[in-house]
Amino acid sequence: MSLLFSPYTLSSPQGGLPLPNRIVVAPMCQYSAANGEATDWHLSHWTSLLNSGAGLVTLEATAISAQGRITPACLGLWDDATEAALKDKLQRARANAPAVPVCIQLSHAGRKGSSAAPWNGGMLVAAEQGGWATVAPSAIPQLDGEVPPSALTLAEIAAIQQGFVDAAIRAKRIGIEAIELHAAHGYLLHQFLSPISNQRTDNFGGSLENRMRFVLDVFKAVRAVFDGPLGVRISASDWIEGGWDVAQSTELSLKLKALGCDFMHVSSGGISPQQKITIGPNYQVHFAKAIRAATGMTTTAVGLITAPQQAEDILQAGDADLIAIARALLYKPRWGWEAAAALGGIVQASPQYWRCLPREAAAVFGQVKIGMR
Repeated sequence: MSLLFSPYTLSSPQGGLPLPNRIVVAPMCQYSAANGEATDWHLSHWTSLLNSGAGLVTLEATAISAQGRITPACLGLWDDATEAALKDKLQRARANAPAVPVCIQLSHAGRKGSSAAPWNGGMLVAAEQGGWATVAPSAIPQLDGEVPPSALTLAEIAAIQQGFVDAAIRAKRIGIEAIELHAAHGYLLHQFLSPISNQRTDNFGGSLENRMRFVLDVFKAVRAVFDGPLGVRISASDWIEGGWDVAQSTELSLKLKALGCDFMHVSSGGISPQQKITIGPNYQVHFAKAIRAATGMTTTAVGLITAPQQAEDILQAGDADLIAIARALLYKPRWGWEAAAALGGIVQASPQYWRCLPREAAAVFGQVKIGMR
């Protein structure tokens, strides 16, 4: 039997979340919200993802405050209006798809906030053009020549931590089954971890223990209010000499495990344009493999995994427990169906779509007969 299409249970204090297969839709920013509120774009997009055949769908990076957005058009979950919009669009999407567990990625952009959408250049947006003042562990800009962020005060750090807690409570109220904290790709939690961006001299900077403190504090606070599967996405390496690396990532993962972390989603990079990434198929899988081997935690591999057999081979090698698919699913929204046909698996799909496959591949949907008078 294909491992990719074998069931898996994400552990949690409430008893675990069963997944029908090991395919995870990775969070993918859409930059299509209005004042943080989900729009009809999200309704359409989420309906498609929920019909993709994946075992778990992760919603895009969702800001825990207006200041925490990457762009002015990023999705948010920080007040009643953003909660109501997200609930409405997600409930309507779920009504038009099979029952699929949903995870949400909660995030604060830190110094990478107030940016233009990628198709508008992605650069820092000036205040007179709708941008806002950014914050970070230290007053170090992402790019040379940019207006530096303000170094966070202890009171501001506490307020951001509470923002994560409040967003988690809202996510649970909406009916979202799992939460992923975004500590990767150069955003705020990652900024605290990396010595490239964190040059504080208080209890939140300097030593590895201090640089991990904020991430661990946020995790503990969210764990106290959310009893579903709770995990963390990390950049296992800054790809910069002297930066955050896999050894530190492993230490962080072990500490998170001790606090009740249910899974690690292992990516890399994003802290600085000075990064030297060796990109190619499976280029991040060795990070997931190392963390899984050292911690025994449920681990998700991600990054240029585009072919069904490629995903299957990663699982068969024991390098990860789950496979996250991102851009490949934008290009092929039914990637999961294709993988099931290739690997002999079964996926869930709305019956309106059952006739799209040739009769010899009908077992992909698990149905016995499709008839018409």
